[in-house]
Amino acid sequence: MSSFDLDAKFVRTMAKLLEETGLTEMEYSEGERRIRLSRSAPPAPIGYAPAYAPAPVAPAAAPVAAAPAAPAAAVAPAQHPGAVKSPMVGTAYMASEPSAPPFVKEGDTVKAGQTILIIEAMKVMNPIKAPKGGTVTQVLVANAQPVEFGQPLLIIE
Repeated sequence: MSSFDLDAKFVRTMAKLLEETGLTEMEYSEGERRIRLSRSAPPAPIGYAPAYAPAPVAPAAAPVAAAPAAPAAAVAPAQHPGAVKSPMVGTAYMASEPSAPPFVKEGDTVKAGQTILIIEAMKVMNPIKAPKGGTVTQVLVANAQPVEFGQPLLIIE
């Protein structure tokens, strides 16, 4: 049996990343060494159907009013310092269940660590938490919208 020096600081860093991203599993390998961390997934919110089930037909959403013309020096959402970006590919849900009010809406004040939306990935509901406190100035995704890794979800200033 070979000796395996486990770097506790590295494991803690990986565990923190696992928690911050909302992922349930992570694996790292280097040569013959391999470490895998996993945690139980939070239960799926009541009322959400699996990704393969047909979505219920909802009334058409009212068109979003166009924002007033921004100054020429406006920052694109992806480069905005307050942009909260998606840590994974999946479907964004703005509430814990279809009939519940959204976690946040424009103008709301949030605290660091507060759940701001859920991303369903591979049938697992992953809560996305506010990285900092502030005011939600823009919500950039709609309920049940597919999102990509790194896509801006909302802006907190």
